Amino acid sequence: MPAKQPTQRQLQGKAAENAACQFLVTQGLKLLEQNFLCKLGEIDLILMDGQTLVFTEVRFRKNPNFGGAAASVTPGKQRKLQRAAQVYLQRTGQIPACRFDVLAMTQDQNSQIICENWIKNAF
Repeated sequence: MPAKQPTQRQLQGKAAENAACQFLVTQGLKLLEQNFLCKLGEIDLILMDGQTLVFTEVRFRKNPNFGGAAASVTPGKQRKLQRAAQVYLQRTGQIPACRFDVLAMTQDQNSQIICENWIKNAF
């Protein structure tokens, strides 16, 4: 049976995550893990910002007319991210200072994916 092809939306989401990762690395953060997955949820990017562990949710919207990317991180999504982060911390056995960031990604006029808004310590 052939592998299922990713949808256009999945491809755009992956491209947005990669662009977000590249952006954060250029800002001085160090990537630890991408797409951490456990039964309680997924964390798009886990990075270090100095001594702070940063759990990052990447949101992409081509069209800001429906609240934009940052507005799509609902309280339910925040709880899932927090639970997944607890699992990550339990697996590593370390509890450094932590924060949750949201990167709102969009497309510019040239269809390049760019960071529209970096919300540090979003919740």
